[in-house]
Amino acid sequence: MSSFDPFDGQPFTSLMARAGGISRHQVRDWVSGGRLRVVLYGVYVGAAAPDSVDLRARAAALVLPEHAVVSDRCAAWLLGVDVLDPEEHDLAPVLEVVSAGGKGPSSRTGLLGGKRDLRADEVVTLPNGVRTTGPLRTACDVGCLRGRYRAIATIDAFRRSYGLTVTDFHAILPRYRGRRGVIQLRELIALSADRVDSPPESWVRLMIHDDGLPMPAAQVDLVVPGWGEARLENAYEHLRIAVEYDGEQFHSRVEDRERDDARRAALDAAGWIVLVLRRGDLAAAQRTVWLRELDGALAARSPEPSYRRRYARGPSGTSYRWRARSR
Repeated sequence: MSSFDPFDGQPFTSLMARAGGISRHQVRDWVSGGRLRVVLYGVYVGAAAPDSVDLRARAAALVLPEHAVVSDRCAAWLLGVDVLDPEEHDLAPVLEVVSAGGKGPSSRTGLLGGKRDLRADEVVTLPNGVRTTGPLRTACDVGCLRGRYRAIATIDAFRRSYGLTVTDFHAILPRYRGRRGVIQLRELIALSADRVDSPPESWVRLMIHDDGLPMPAAQVDLVVPGWGEARLENAYEHLRIAVEYDGEQFHSRVEDRERDDARRAALDAAGWIVLVLRRGDLAAAQRTVWLRELDGALAARSPEPSYRRRYARGPSGTSYRWRARSR
């Protein structure tokens, strides 16, 4: 008796089904009856199996040629870095796949095909057999092709998860010469950090930078009297100012908030100013409020009258000017 089970949640092809004693006609009947569904053209899975990037990638690995490689956001996801939009966790995005070695892009239904010049050391094979662009290549590709906030969060996350350094990124930058998005990539590499716990922390740091304010340290470890060891995100240690983001996952329960309040009371007693942000504070209208508050705190504690930085070019392509303080 065959051990092949078409309903075990694993993707399979018609050829695999036939080898397991199941005819193509039976597969079609199960699809029509809603017991199986088509993941990609020619690849099936039990209807009860949840859709995901992982499932689609494993399905693609069964039918795509050797030169096809999962790329961009989908590669990041498979490498453990989540850069998907919130709604894409419920409805998986179309799988992004590029062809290397001068081969034409895949036109298979269910894939977003493209072409890319990839070296052998820019491709990795995962334990499940799926081929993806490697961590450094994926971070740079997303850094070029996506908006600045998603890009900086991706670069920060890959630096933290894979120990990538600015030197690693500079070594691969010549490969991107003349490519669309390379100017953004080059800027964000210089602004990236390897001690960031979540995308909102990256976004807050970039918002501070884009407002012309000094860049804070991504993470600062210190001992707070009356509390003990603490880690502050986006902090100016010499000025005792920090900007922290409280996400819903770790800061919504009553016990979480009580702990946050006690920790911040100890920080306040130690002379720290801590601006606490939540999801709504990242919107454009609310952003100006806390950035103005941060501006005032920095001005009050900065030893120099003009502390804002001057940049050759802003994110919109306009030039920044000195914004002198008269305090």
